[in-house]
Amino acid sequence: MKKIILLVLLGILGGVYWRYCGAGGCDQWLSIGYLQAQADASPLAAGLGFFVGYVLVTALSLPFAALLTLMGGAVFGLGWGLLLVSFASSIGATLAFLLARTLLRDWVQGKFGGYLEAMNRGVAKDGASYLFSLRLLPLFPFFAINAVFGLTPIRTWTFYWVSQLGMLAGTAVYVNAGAELGAVEELSAKGILTPGLLGAFVLLAAFPYILRGIMSRWQAYKLYKPFKKPKQFDNNLVVVGGGSAGLVSAYIAAAVNAKVTLIERDKMGGDCLNTGCVPSKALLRSAGVNASFQRAADFGLTLPPLSSKDTVDFPAVMQRVKQVIADIEPHDSIERYESLGVNCVTGDAKIISPWEVQVGDRVITAKNIIIATGARPFVPPIPGIEETGYLTSDTVWGLTEQPKRLMIMGAGPIGCELAQAFARLGAEVTLVDMAERVMPREDADVAEHVSARFSAEGIRLLTSHKTVGFETSAEGVKQAKLESLAGEQSTVEFDQLLVAVGRKARTEQFCDFDLPLTPQGTLQVDEYLRTPYP
Repeated sequence: MKKIILLVLLGILGGVYWRYCGAGGCDQWLSIGYLQAQADASPLAAGLGFFVGYVLVTALSLPFAALLTLMGGAVFGLGWGLLLVSFASSIGATLAFLLARTLLRDWVQGKFGGYLEAMNRGVAKDGASYLFSLRLLPLFPFFAINAVFGLTPIRTWTFYWVSQLGMLAGTAVYVNAGAELGAVEELSAKGILTPGLLGAFVLLAAFPYILRGIMSRWQAYKLYKPFKKPKQFDNNLVVVGGGSAGLVSAYIAAAVNAKVTLIERDKMGGDCLNTGCVPSKALLRSAGVNASFQRAADFGLTLPPLSSKDTVDFPAVMQRVKQVIADIEPHDSIERYESLGVNCVTGDAKIISPWEVQVGDRVITAKNIIIATGARPFVPPIPGIEETGYLTSDTVWGLTEQPKRLMIMGAGPIGCELAQAFARLGAEVTLVDMAERVMPREDADVAEHVSARFSAEGIRLLTSHKTVGFETSAEGVKQAKLESLAGEQSTVEFDQLLVAVGRKARTEQFCDFDLPLTPQGTLQVDEYLRTPYP
């Protein structure tokens, strides 16, 4: 009933607006001359009428608020104009807020509550601060702010007083500009180019930038308040992580004569050198050469009939992979980077403040910190998976014996690369993925081409299949239980399982204070890849 009454009232007000203001019918009322004449005749009645009109305009989100603000200053002066506009705008905004809350909040929260959960939590925790920032810096139209906050759990009284306070500075600037306009006695260069009017318009133009600077300083103050900034720094830059990103960052910093410390807890070179790009391409090269042997006749070459068993010395293949890593290792070594001017430290890094990193008992200070901690393979919590002795892209390089039957979970880039490599080296490979096709992030024609190639090379593809469990028989036979998207059950027997369903960012246990994360578990950063602590 409440909603019906509100809708009827809105309909009546809309009809009145269309009757009297349609096709420019309100132009006579929205003029300084008309309002000034009313104020001269009866200042109290004119002020009250202006106040009520401003409240209605704001409550109904009509596009006259900025004009009315200037008119208020021109007719009533800075003092009374500011008083009238400030309270009228806040009351009108609160009425618009309540309209959105009454008419739309239940429906919006019921339909999109899951998507709005994070926003609701943020508003419940720090809604006043968000609203104050938006009122000071009008990044979005005020009517949109009124409506959106009406859909959130913020309290009405909080919305009102924060709006009253937050809009005060901007209202004062606009009312002042209107007051200066109202003081113009003649429309000539001499009448218009007065210091007061020029100053008012300069302040109007500069106001957003001034407020942005003040807000930036205030936010930085709140952000860094819990920490004590060192009086001097050991380094210009500390880089946490010696993989691809960390090495490049440290290299560039050293090249411009910055004092930089690079911290790595394990192997220099990170995933790319030790478990990713370098070993996988070395393995693919061996697999590709062997595939060419099998296709010799296609190139007009006569070779005795060969099978993978005849041509593949798997331990030698894996030893070659290790040798390729060893050949490239010196380029990413501590010795090389120290020769470039980088101070290399080995150990577990813990960031204890925005300028301090602790390694063991040592605290290293720097003006800037780069977090380049990389990622690790994600292993889903599937029943029985721990008992399979599964491999990942990190551990597969320790194999010394060719798996006869290899099951690979995940048909992304890592799973596809290793599936083809092991198949070309003689393993029976089964590739399983929940998606409808291999390489789901690539274009469909690319995935189709890869699927056709895999099928031609004897790789068994089970897309649209979910792995729901693993079992090991008394005889030691390992088996995966699968379920298709259509609900059909099946099993796959294997000797080795390789899990390649994705990677998880290393974002835990390296920071003593809160660095917000995205729903995907990566660090929350801006367009310049800066955390909230830049």
